[in-house]
Amino acid sequence: MSERIVIAGAGLAGLRAAERLRELGFDGEVVVLGAEPDIAYHRPALSKSLLTGAVSRAQTLLADPLEVDAEWYFDSPVTALSPNRQVVHLRDEEVRYDGLIIATGVEPRRMPGAPHGHPRVVVVRTLSDTTALQRALATNSTGPVAVIGDGFIGCEVASSLREMNREVVLIGRARALMAEVLGPDIGDWLTALHAARGVRLELGTTIRRWRPGPTSVGLEFADGRAIDVACVVVAVGSVPAVSWLRGAKLPLDDGVVCGPTCHVLGSDTIVAAGDVARWPNLRYDATPRRDEHWLNAVEMSRAAAENLLAGPAGSPAYTPVPRYWSEQHGVRIQVAGRPMLGTDTVLLESPVPGTRPITGSVRDGRLIGLIGLDSPAAVLHWTAELARQHPAPVVVPPQRPPEPERPRHHSRAVAGY
Repeated sequence: MSERIVIAGAGLAGLRAAERLRELGFDGEVVVLGAEPDIAYHRPALSKSLLTGAVSRAQTLLADPLEVDAEWYFDSPVTALSPNRQVVHLRDEEVRYDGLIIATGVEPRRMPGAPHGHPRVVVVRTLSDTTALQRALATNSTGPVAVIGDGFIGCEVASSLREMNREVVLIGRARALMAEVLGPDIGDWLTALHAARGVRLELGTTIRRWRPGPTSVGLEFADGRAIDVACVVVAVGSVPAVSWLRGAKLPLDDGVVCGPTCHVLGSDTIVAAGDVARWPNLRYDATPRRDEHWLNAVEMSRAAAENLLAGPAGSPAYTPVPRYWSEQHGVRIQVAGRPMLGTDTVLLESPVPGTRPITGSVRDGRLIGLIGLDSPAAVLHWTAELARQHPAPVVVPPQRPPEPERPRHHSRAVAGY
């Protein structure tokens, strides 16, 4: 690789990519461009320990910029890319590159009709967002809090707010929490857990009218019922942060489309990593997908840095076993593999006597994913088996991934595990 590598994004993926370049002996310039005012931080803490006050803002930071040999630009969002000129555009500056790592992550999905920008209507994506939520809570310390969204962030925020002894109303379109990710059975179990811990559940519904005020927000449900809350957390998902790439003629389809080696399709000098990247994990199939999880940001950014230096012809495919977790009401939920690609489910016995079994997903007679509840030893054991049944391929095929398919999930149990 030649003289200058630019990393677009100073979050976790950008930080780990910069570190990996130096570990590999790259002695050219490394320039990291970040939209936020801070260096990378532990983003999972935003909806958990930082929100509750268990850790401070400083304790979430992952590195000191002076300890990483790079030129850091903070509060400097990228605005455009000119691949033919090999230039990244900032608000009032251009930065030339010889190699580019795209690690701009995702941004919160906007909810139609919501008064975004109102101090009592917040998202939880950045340090500033969590600070804004804490401020809204402090200025109305007794009113209930509405959380809109039945996915990871919404459920984690609801759990943290109950830990803070706040009244919580959790609102979602689905009939069970996180069922699209965890399947219907565990979704029902999680729904019951939240209800048992005092969360008021308003599921299978939507908000049709907002009435924001200086000290509270009024919400009207689709059936006409209304509530007043201290503030609203909007957690209805995220979208890849690719608006700055619209004119660059890169392949964009639910993220930056890459081949198996993390190289952006059609480019030898641009790779992508983390939440923004959509690539085929050949350990499972050739369908490109995105993985919006902390560990993938770490592993993919390191692989992308290595493969940028090596070039497409000399690069191995990036084929991780996906792993991620969530903690809600004191229960740790761990996921490995691709459970939502399974066609059947089985109970997998724990190797540790007295601990609960975990749920395995099976496709074509092989384990393809698993979900564990407070079962770290069992998850570790069966994740190793998952990797054994789906070994990483040796040969990298041509970088032409097909169009994505919509996975299906069934809960009919089968024998064999």
